[in-house]
Amino acid sequence: MKKLFAILLTLAMVLSLAACGGDSGKTDDGAPADGGSQQQEPADATPADDGGSEGGADIRVAMITDYGDITDQSFNQTTYEASKAWCEANGVPFTYYKPAGDSTAERVAMVEKAADEDYNVIVMPGFAFGETITQTADVYPDITFIALDVSEGDVGGTVPSNVYCAVYKEELCGYMAGVAAVKLGYTHLGYLGGMAVPAVQRFGYGFVQGVDAAAGELGVDATVEYVYGNQFFGDPDITAYADNWYQNLGVQAVFACGGGICTSAGEAAAKVPGTKVIGVDVDQSFTLDAAYGEGVTLTSAMKGLAATVNHMLDEVAAGNFANYGGKAEALGLVSGDDPSANYVLLPMDTTQWGDGFSQDDYKALVKDMFDGKITVSDDISALPAVSNITVNDLGNIK
Repeated sequence: MKKLFAILLTLAMVLSLAACGGDSGKTDDGAPADGGSQQQEPADATPADDGGSEGGADIRVAMITDYGDITDQSFNQTTYEASKAWCEANGVPFTYYKPAGDSTAERVAMVEKAADEDYNVIVMPGFAFGETITQTADVYPDITFIALDVSEGDVGGTVPSNVYCAVYKEELCGYMAGVAAVKLGYTHLGYLGGMAVPAVQRFGYGFVQGVDAAAGELGVDATVEYVYGNQFFGDPDITAYADNWYQNLGVQAVFACGGGICTSAGEAAAKVPGTKVIGVDVDQSFTLDAAYGEGVTLTSAMKGLAATVNHMLDEVAAGNFANYGGKAEALGLVSGDDPSANYVLLPMDTTQWGDGFSQDDYKALVKDMFDGKITVSDDISALPAVSNITVNDLGNIK
């Protein structure tokens, strides 16, 4: 009935537009007239009725942004770029939607819009989609939902059969970044988190554990200034806070963990030669170095977001989603011999390796973690206990 109504409504609109001379559906500047979503179709997208992807599945992929947008230099951007690239490579229609506001209602509205426009695979990055899934998965049983950083708890304890949830063991790559920073000579560090949500906490708590372990191994004093901005974007207040760290407290490197909040850390680091920023989620050296100075990015604690998107879309196209639906998986280390194969990692090509921490040292660290010789707690009930460093817990900036 809904389909019939939509067809009749569309026919009526076409006749109406023909009678009044037509309307493009966009404002004069080309923006969507309804002010809601933003969309982009690849120029070579496969038409909806031609049989879909090369894998034989008739799929149309949509991605919806969470708090940020597709230029956030982090979670949304990477997910968008990976989804778009996969669809272009496989001849699959693709679009993205940006909710008009930061609320479950607006995110639900974008799911409804995607469904109305016949997109049957929806990629959602970020824990904020938990309630969106609980409100829409049962309503649209024929849509496949791929949710990144959404846990079983975020969707009420039971993952619907048409939903796959991937979370990441952020504490592991946070630990790697902490070890790398200290062994590369940076012993007064800052942790600038976005909002104190589980993923951001795991990054930070892993980082603290890594700094503590490396300082103990080297027998050096180290300090971590620890704070949350209480938002996922930088602004003058947060930049001023980071300015104080770099310029007055002598902080040498800041792990900026929270989407666009890295801009404040980058702006502050650019004012003090030799200071560094540690990126998050993706290899942020390309964007941070371009914006704030060559070499400002020490390393990045990365998640395999693109790898997850590519793998899951491959499986959907191959008709294998039943092997994943209804599951929530925590993705971490899958190889002790090839760090690049893991879902949590440091960038091999752009980390500023040195005598204190080389690529071989990193590989040895990953192998010890994979083999269980080094364990990292994922407990986020409180800051980790430390033995060798000082951690100044500064709460929230805002």
